[in-house]
Amino acid sequence: MNFNFHEFNNVRIAEVISDEIVLNNVQDSLDLMANADYQGARKIILHEKNINPEFFKLSTGLAGEILQKYVNYKMKLAIVGDFSKYQSKSFNAFLIECNRGNQFFFVDSVDKATELLTEKKELLQR
Repeated sequence: MNFNFHEFNNVRIAEVISDEIVLNNVQDSLDLMANADYQGARKIILHEKNINPEFFKLSTGLAGEILQKYVNYKMKLAIVGDFSKYQSKSFNAFLIECNRGNQFFFVDSVDKATELLTEKKELLQR
């Protein structure tokens, strides 16, 4: 695994570059965040292919556990991929809700990921 760094408006983003799954569990997520933070990046782009497929099955709880760590450590994450293959209503609702916020994004391109990770987006008041 390597990082490709993107810099926009004094914001450093670490994009994970790997041909393998690098995120299998919560500890992998913590290691990834620590590695990126050590290199000056508090925002991460991760490709869908680098994530254990169980993450995308909300019933496993893996996505919730991992994303909670990003909240705890105040890091932002964008996941790049084609999410149309996930037909679960709950996953699609989760994806929409994440993209409404400012902490996690599910997008189809690295360009969109960097755009969302660098813009200041106010949370909607409910």
